[in-house]
Amino acid sequence: MIRRRLVSDAAAHDGARLREGLIDPDNTASGVWADTAYRSQANEDFLREAGKVSHIHVKKPKGRPMSNRTAKANALKAAIRAKVEHPFAMLKGPMKLFIRTIGIKRAEATITLAAMAYNMKRWV
Repeated sequence: MIRRRLVSDAAAHDGARLREGLIDPDNTASGVWADTAYRSQANEDFLREAGKVSHIHVKKPKGRPMSNRTAKANALKAAIRAKVEHPFAMLKGPMKLFIRTIGIKRAEATITLAAMAYNMKRWV
């Protein structure tokens, strides 16, 4: 189910959005799963202060191969994240969601309606 969404323009960096209300303070689950775009010291500090456990993918070292240990850890995280990515795949695939609007409010309304339709489809 899609419980929370945050709409931003395409130029916005994903990692900075984590601290802008994307984490639900009422959610009792402690884990936060995300890709490498969300890995930063500021985000790690934010999650620690919020009492959350970071399961954010680790970036590959620049100019060097990724260690086997890190690659295996990222693979385990990817298996969990794949389930989270399914709603996005449904919105972009069968629902053919493609946002081309002028103004963030219209884009937000379109995404909200699409998320509601997705949730209704899941409930049925």
